[in-house]
Amino acid sequence: MATALYRLGRFSMRRRWYVLLTWLIVLAGVGTAAVTGGGSFSDSFSIPGTESAKAQTVLAERFGSQFAQEAASSSRAGSTTTPASARVILAPPTGTTVMDPATAQAAGAFLAQAGAVDGVTGVSDPFTARTIAPNGAALYADVLLAAPAADVPAATLTGLEAVVTAAHDAGWRATISGGPFDPTLKIISGTESVGVLAALVVLVVTLGSLLAAGMPIVTALLGVAIGAAGILGVASVTDVSSATLALALMLGLAVGIDYALFILSRYRTLLAEGSTPIDAVGRAVGTAGSAVVFAGVTVIIASAGLAVVGIPFLATMGIAAAATVAVAVLIAITLLPALLGFAGTRLTPRRARAADNENDDAIVISRWGRLVTSHPVMVIVAGIVVIGTLAIPTLGLRLGLPDAGQFPTSTNARQAYDLQAATFGPGFNGPLVVLVDSSGGGAAQAGATVAERLGTLADVAFVAPPIPNKAGDAAIVTVIPTGGPNSEETAALVHAIRAERADLEHATNADITVTGAAAANIDISAKLASALPVFLLLVVGLALVLLLIAFRSILVPVTAAIGFLLSVSASFGATVAVYQWGWLAGVFNVSGPGPLLSFMPVLLVGVLFGLAMDYEVFLVSRMREDFVHGAPARRAVIVGFEHGSRVVVAAAIIMASVFVAFVFGGSTTIAPIAFALGVGILVDALIVRMTLIPAAMTLLGSAAWWLPRWLDRALPSVDIEGAQLSRQLAEEPVV
Repeated sequence: MATALYRLGRFSMRRRWYVLLTWLIVLAGVGTAAVTGGGSFSDSFSIPGTESAKAQTVLAERFGSQFAQEAASSSRAGSTTTPASARVILAPPTGTTVMDPATAQAAGAFLAQAGAVDGVTGVSDPFTARTIAPNGAALYADVLLAAPAADVPAATLTGLEAVVTAAHDAGWRATISGGPFDPTLKIISGTESVGVLAALVVLVVTLGSLLAAGMPIVTALLGVAIGAAGILGVASVTDVSSATLALALMLGLAVGIDYALFILSRYRTLLAEGSTPIDAVGRAVGTAGSAVVFAGVTVIIASAGLAVVGIPFLATMGIAAAATVAVAVLIAITLLPALLGFAGTRLTPRRARAADNENDDAIVISRWGRLVTSHPVMVIVAGIVVIGTLAIPTLGLRLGLPDAGQFPTSTNARQAYDLQAATFGPGFNGPLVVLVDSSGGGAAQAGATVAERLGTLADVAFVAPPIPNKAGDAAIVTVIPTGGPNSEETAALVHAIRAERADLEHATNADITVTGAAAANIDISAKLASALPVFLLLVVGLALVLLLIAFRSILVPVTAAIGFLLSVSASFGATVAVYQWGWLAGVFNVSGPGPLLSFMPVLLVGVLFGLAMDYEVFLVSRMREDFVHGAPARRAVIVGFEHGSRVVVAAAIIMASVFVAFVFGGSTTIAPIAFALGVGILVDALIVRMTLIPAAMTLLGSAAWWLPRWLDRALPSVDIEGAQLSRQLAEEPVV
């Protein structure tokens, strides 16, 4: 592979105008498809095939799609064609209730004012619909609009907001939420540019040249533009979550900059040693480029492996991320050499030094390298203690689905959530919908039987009278829990209702299913729990095989996997502490601490594993390169560490900077994912790869590179360290 990449690098530099033009054509083509396709993003987390999802399908069939959308509180995405609705909540001044005649009359006046707004087709009557808090502390009314949420005129929004303002002026607590008043999907907020600027600063410090520092930024931005346009194009033909684009942007920026940095760093080292640009680019792409390809393939496998989980939106996220990383790899080994050709010798370091001078201990042995390799046992114990401390909060991990309680307090949705919880009770923000499907008729009576039985269960605050459909073959029983949507009490209630299913179905001769936020959360968690072992076996197994082929070693892939487990445990621990427990909530803009996303474990495991293997490949490949060229095992560790450590640390800081920028982007979905990835990368690079792996490699000595002869003969030779390429070039130049 090194020889093929050597030729590719030289070809790209020689034909740099053609390579540059080709990539610009690709960008134009994908961009045109994205713009003309008119794709948009959703924020849905439903999973086809689960009980809660099946119940939603039946609800849509029996009661209509609008009711199904309102009941599907696990999904915040509304229809783009169905007329929208909003909800007005009114709480009278202290000392009065909405049951007082004068107060009720005032509430009616506010709702009449809302009904008179242009663009409003109807307002429900809370007194006939019985949408009044049990103690009369508040009431709510549903406002029906003429247009879908995205098309509601500004005048309509202004008119409804004026109703809320008038209520406030009269001493009432009032909010309006839902439909056009919910927070819009925030994919790009502008804070991401801070990550790019931070990366540029790190590159300038690392490379000592603004020209050199700009190249990884340019190539990464081009790759991200192509990836984003491609995802937008796909969104025009299928549902794509907004988190999909955010994840692809994060990974595309991070790995795009890092991959270019590794090749560029090796290229400049070769220039400093006296190589011509064409030879330097060939060797850089042949050696560092081999590591980039293997690292990229590992990330691609880990990301695309999310498809085996069997959850459509998660599979889409994984495939989109994998495609973006693939583009980053291709750009690094083709477009970057072309750009290097335009720069010529101007990228030669001002203070050149020979990177392969193994006899100069002052160069190859850093203080940190001496410490790590001189006291390996002590270093390993200390590193594990630090990571173990960070991982302790993982023991309290709770999973759930995002709800309005995690939105910023400035949003209408959060204000409505808090007011409804305070006046109606926490359970009104996450009602459970029990569907009674009686194909033989008699749904009203069956629903009454179900409602009576469910009213006796623990953790039930209120059971609404059953609502049958017009055909009489289905009924809905709404159960209000005593706890919030993501509380343990509500989850226990879902299990209790499902435990009563067999008896209820026998008594009513109807099918009983449960949906709602808590039910969907339980279904998602169960689906992920059953798929996670298969996912880990496939992704980790394939990645370890790749590392086995790359390093011709059994123990190196094993230590890499163990290091990853340490990194991911620390990442989970820190994320639980901040986003679930609320530690440093003000620092990281956590408005409402709560359970972590149900799909976050499998997503984090897949993506972080691939990224962690990046640094393993970049660092250890240089160690193996020196070992293959005849250096003693410990010496190879020290030399490889010295040559790779500076660039790996810079790459980790760059990647973490990109991730952290997304933490402050305003998305309650992507922020904890970005935070977890940022922490995971820093722990993996600085503690695991820069500390524990060199110490472990020192303890293992030559055994680290042991491989049975029969397995060595069976494995394909990919020459990631460029040994075969060096021999070929010494015997006869490769053109």
